[in-house]
Order: sequence, then structure tokens, then C-alpha cells
Amino acid sequence: MITDQISDLIIKIKNASAVGKATVIVKQSKFIENVVHALKKAGYLSSVEKVKDTRDILLGLVYFEGEPRVHGVERISKPSRRIYQKSIDIRTYRSGFGNTIISTPKGIMTDIDARKLKVGGEILFKIW
Repeated sequence: MITDQISDLIIKIKNASAVGKATVIVKQSKFIENVVHALKKAGYLSSVEKVKDTRDILLGLVYFEGEPRVHGVERISKPSRRIYQKSIDIRTYRSGFGNTIISTPKGIMTDIDARKLKVGGEILFKIW
């Protein structure tokens, strides 16, 4: 049983990217679906497809000139300690080359989208 779905998701994506896999399969939930769609919008995933007759999602990974798009991840808000930020406190990550994924009242989004909509929320993880 997995207690932290987000940690499992980001580590699977990072490890699959590191070994050069084209796809990775993760367990499906509405929350995970929203997170992977935010990652696809940010350019870290090429495709998001539900696997027929199972509760899994098939994620296509992005590579640029043989290098993976995902170099690393860092879980910020954990089940034992939640971290929240106001919209004015959200800063760019790695000089704009990384993204922060945030759970807001308007849905899961990147730090750039959250600043545009002037909405804060729970900082889930950082990805670069």
C-alpha cells in the first residue's frame, strides 16, 4: 500500500527518465490525474493515457537530444508536514528552468499559472 501517492509518482517519473524509458505506468486517482495533466502542460510529459480495463495511467516521457526533460524532483509538502504559500510569495525555481507544482483552490497548476491567477496553495513538489 502506498501512503504518499505524489512521492511515488514523481520518483517513478524521475527513475524512468534516468534509465531512458519511453513510458511509465502509475496508479490512477483523480488527484494523480490532475497532477500529471499539469506536468504535461508544463512540458515534462508527452502523453497521458488511461490503460484500458485497469486503474493505471500510462505516461509518455519527454527527451530532448537524448537527455531527459526531468533531471530531478524534490517533494516539499509531505503528509506529515504541509507547506502553503500565498501567491505573492511564490518565486521562480532554478531561474525559470524548473517548476513548482501547487495545489490551489482552482486546481493543480504550476507556479507560473498560480502567479498569473494570483492564487496560492499547498506546494506539492519542485521539478527540474
